[in-house]
Order: sequence, then C-alpha cells, then structure tokens
Amino acid sequence: MCYIAHMDTTIRNLDDDAYRRLKARAALTGKTVGQTVNEAIRAYLARPWPEEGRGSLADWRPVAFDEGDERLSEEIDRIVYGA
Repeated sequence: MCYIAHMDTTIRNLDDDAYRRLKARAALTGKTVGQTVNEAIRAYLARPWPEEGRGSLADWRPVAFDEGDERLSEEIDRIVYGA
C-alpha cells in the first residue's frame, strides 16, 4: 500500500495574528510553517487520550513538558490573549 508523504491543504479561519507569529517563529528557527504545524499536530496527537466511555476532562492527567517548556502556558496565554 502506498501513502503520500505529504499533503497540501488549506486551513480556514486561522487567527491572523497567531499565524503571523507562527510564521515569524518558524523563520527564526529555520523551519517552514508546514514543518512547525506538523510538529504541533504530532505533539497534540501524542497527548494521552481518555479511554472510551470516560467522557470527562476530569479524567485527563497532566503531561510533563519537555525541558525548556516550563513557561509554555504563559507564552500561549500571551499569544492567545495578548497579555
């Protein structure tokens, strides 16, 4: 069976400011926006998923961040809320 190694796609309704910041950060790290989005998707998919039938966020458990990501939630708040 053959799988496509990459896919071109369009994502609608992205926040303009968040996208510009993502694009700038990708450039500063020498990556493309696509590479950066792929990393974010993989990180999201790697998070534990509650077992079928649990259905409550209260059942989710914290996940340890990588070294250097200790202030990630503050950075996310700054990006999302402009704080």
